[in-house]
Amino acid sequence: MSFFRHRPFGLPALVLLLAAAGCSFADDSASVAVPSPGAKAAALCRELDRALPAEVDDQDRRDPDPASPLTAGWGDPAIILRCGVERPAKMNDEEADGVEVDGVGWLLEKQQDGSFRFTTALRKAYVEVTIPEQRTGDGMAPLVDLAPGIKKAIPEGIAD
Repeated sequence: MSFFRHRPFGLPALVLLLAAAGCSFADDSASVAVPSPGAKAAALCRELDRALPAEVDDQDRRDPDPASPLTAGWGDPAIILRCGVERPAKMNDEEADGVEVDGVGWLLEKQQDGSFRFTTALRKAYVEVTIPEQRTGDGMAPLVDLAPGIKKAIPEGIAD
């Protein structure tokens, strides 16, 4: 199941328009797909947005485009958080790697581009954190910084 199945409508037209206008994509803001959770998970994600730290792994918060309370980012290249994602299929795999960091359980998935994707387990909403390859040298430090906000805003349990 693809996390990116909800692509923004009209994106190819926008890219062509910007290219024709001579605009550049050289800005340093990340761009991510915004999840579309149900009402309960969306409410929890809005609470999480308010509970997130200003810094993660000594990097200032720099939210990705488009702006949404369901996404957050820190640094460049950005550590990206998306709240309200769908349950990863990999959670059905008994051989899947999991870790617990400061009371928050995570599914760990290494991506083909060298980044790591972590998705919360046993929480009322799924929270996904992607750490780019260039930022993996600090191990799970970003998850340590994010754990207090997640514990505060996303109760333990099974997501709907």
